[in-house]
Amino acid sequence: MKVMVSMEEFKGQPRLPKFAVPKRYDIKLKPNLTTCKFAGSVAIELKIVADTSFIVLNAAELSIGTTSVSFTHPAAHSSNSKQQPLKVDVVEEDEILVLNFGDTLPIGLGLLTIHFQGSLNDKMKGFYISTYEHNDEKKNMAVTQFKPDDARRCFPCWDEPACKATFKITLDVPSELVARSNMPIIEEKVVGDLKTVSYQESPIMSTYSVAIVVGLFDYVEHLTSDGVKVRVYCQVGKVNPGKFALDVAVRTLELYEEYFAMPYSLPKLDMVAIPDFAFGSMENYGLVTYCETALLYDVQHSTTADKQRVVIAVAHELAHQWFGNLVTMEWRTHLWLNEGFATWVSYLAADRLFPEWKVWTQFLDDYTEGLGMDGLRESHPIEVKINHASEIDEIIDSISYIKGASVIRMLQSYLGADCFQRSLASYVKNFACSNAKTEDLWDALEEESGEPVNKLMNSWTKQKGYPVVSVKVKYQKLEFEQSRFLASGSHGDGQWIVPITLCCGSYDARKNFLLQTNSETLDMKELMSGESNLASAWVKLNVDQTGFYRVEYDEDLEARLRNAIENKYLSATDRLGILDDSFALCMARQKSFTSFLELLNAYKEELEYTVLSNLIKISYKVDRITADAAPGSSVASFFIELFLHSAMKLGWEPKTGESHLDTMLRGKVLTALAVFGHDLTLKEARRRFLAFLDDRSTPLLHPDIRKAVYVAVMRRVSTSNRFGYESLLRVYRETNSSQEKARILSSLTSSPDPNITLEALNFLLSSEVRTQDAVLGLAVSREGRETAWSWLKNYWEHISKTWGSGYLITHFINSIVSPFASFEKAEEIQEFFASRTNSKIARTLKQSIERVHINAYWAQSFRIELQNHLAWPFERIEQTYCVIL
Repeated sequence: MKVMVSMEEFKGQPRLPKFAVPKRYDIKLKPNLTTCKFAGSVAIELKIVADTSFIVLNAAELSIGTTSVSFTHPAAHSSNSKQQPLKVDVVEEDEILVLNFGDTLPIGLGLLTIHFQGSLNDKMKGFYISTYEHNDEKKNMAVTQFKPDDARRCFPCWDEPACKATFKITLDVPSELVARSNMPIIEEKVVGDLKTVSYQESPIMSTYSVAIVVGLFDYVEHLTSDGVKVRVYCQVGKVNPGKFALDVAVRTLELYEEYFAMPYSLPKLDMVAIPDFAFGSMENYGLVTYCETALLYDVQHSTTADKQRVVIAVAHELAHQWFGNLVTMEWRTHLWLNEGFATWVSYLAADRLFPEWKVWTQFLDDYTEGLGMDGLRESHPIEVKINHASEIDEIIDSISYIKGASVIRMLQSYLGADCFQRSLASYVKNFACSNAKTEDLWDALEEESGEPVNKLMNSWTKQKGYPVVSVKVKYQKLEFEQSRFLASGSHGDGQWIVPITLCCGSYDARKNFLLQTNSETLDMKELMSGESNLASAWVKLNVDQTGFYRVEYDEDLEARLRNAIENKYLSATDRLGILDDSFALCMARQKSFTSFLELLNAYKEELEYTVLSNLIKISYKVDRITADAAPGSSVASFFIELFLHSAMKLGWEPKTGESHLDTMLRGKVLTALAVFGHDLTLKEARRRFLAFLDDRSTPLLHPDIRKAVYVAVMRRVSTSNRFGYESLLRVYRETNSSQEKARILSSLTSSPDPNITLEALNFLLSSEVRTQDAVLGLAVSREGRETAWSWLKNYWEHISKTWGSGYLITHFINSIVSPFASFEKAEEIQEFFASRTNSKIARTLKQSIERVHINAYWAQSFRIELQNHLAWPFERIEQTYCVIL
């Protein structure tokens, strides 16, 4: 192994040098919650494995002096067994600590001791401060968030997932506070106002899984069937909303122990609701942390969707206790392996616990989002090379999580559920307490199934994008072709091994095969009996949307599918797939807008949550872009008619025995009618809102419809009529429910008045809004887009300083930039960011500008259709609806 002799050789490297390997950390921390400072020491047992005079590890934002570092090696009892470095260098841009000892260090075991000081920051990363109120007094808690690479902000360490070690933690904290870490407490010593809390040594784990929480908490607890103590910690007085998550956690742990054929490996599991938390949740080993909205379910303020979010979040993070903590990715290139798998299995768990929720149909909401991002030329492969730690935040996105989950779902569907489960159990057993690469999982699946899993899956993980499979019927044969789908409509390179599933005329007439070349032909007679049906039978590819690809049908097959939708022959998932693929092809200018609208007519009586949810998202996009393409025109009446049927069926009030999905759909449909200005919806929303202002417990404003009502109220707010805006701010200030606050923030920018939009955006930057919640208000109304862009430019320096150290900064760019639809605006955006781009936003900015170009091309195409009188079905539809919803 080469010995590096100059500090310069350590700079700019993607990974730490392998001279030394950490084995055990003994960490002592003393946080001061008043001064927001902390002092600490770490004694790291390590093994020197190659000749070196340097030790290089990670450290960031820590104060470390030369005299505070020493290295001891057990070379007999010589007087020089303890060494201090000649020089201590902190390379800020690379977040590394370089210790130069001058002489070559002896091969073998040694003990590196470092004393340090740091600040409890307000950036929601590393060791940071979160605030809460107790007895009307503002208080601080100290919290850690180390993923993906922020343990280095709390203590010097080898902050890479493969550098696993054991951890012994000791805390000095105020005696009245609760202090929790990954492992159970073994001793507490109280001396005056302080107590020293010592914890059991952890099993081997990565630095990002270490966790500490210090604050004032209540908790509820329960035991699993094999005696694991599970607790949910909440702010004092908030334990009741934690009971649902507690029950879900206990049941999920038991389910995963069976599914992975491996017991949970720690003696306890704590879950903590944190008021200030950048991520939705974090899988720290044995001490899982959540933002409050992802862990607490309050019957008075939480919606049905909030309840489901708690289940998915808990199931996701507990999956990581096996798939991430017990078995850990070898390097961040394999981040998707952790996150994609946990996303997929969280739906599996939710489906087992609550089968009546039909969560796999709802997974398609995420699935279509993943298709949307991966249809960009500026997408990235699932397995993306990480050259520097600063690049990691930008791959915590829909590709790693949703595309990752989707290709795992596709593979499970292809191999079969039983084979897939057996393979996973074998994989977890073989790599427990170790690290693994993507190929290790494929090898386990290939060995069990006998299928060419490596070859198949490499085409999905190592190249970006996905195919569109074109199918046409010719002489009673189906002809298939694949090519890369690009949302821009331009040509793309790539070839995939595509697991094709198709049905012909019936779900009983099913065929599965691998499309391994660019084209293939299939005789329809193999699928159907009866010559007479061949000419009219519908053909649906990608049955239940288990494959991560789009399908383009020829006119004949599309007409047959339209008829099948109208006659309710197809499942909800297949109806959604046809709708989403058709709209994507329309946006890519591979299909005319006229033909897409003909397809939409088949959905006039649609009642399924999954399909309507997708249709509502499409309607918002069409509304924005057609407004840019043909100013003064309106699609509102068309979409009002489309959504009224389901709104009339659902009504405003929950019905006894109605399904989980109908309960969630009610709010979405009413919100859409409010956005499009349906007069009766706006009037009824105002009536219910006024009743709510008089009595916050009125049954007229169930949590499931509050978002719809708040949006409706804001649609009538203007500079001369501020009542609704000011009333919502009052509700925001009075409530202590984080979910209620989130609903209000996401509604405040719905006003068509630019002045109100600007006021609401400024409110997001105020001290009244928690830092992580500001992004909730960035989805402004169609009329407020230009105001939001000007606001972003004016406040960019402040926004960049406040949110620029984490992934939340990407929300500001994506939410405000992407909705535009003009080439001029794309150029203006590019010019503004030309001197303001850094590695944390570069990919997001390119993706957002690409979306603006895609929108602009589609608007251009739409104008041409309009000029040629090919499409404007949005002639005024007289609103003669006399039904009061």
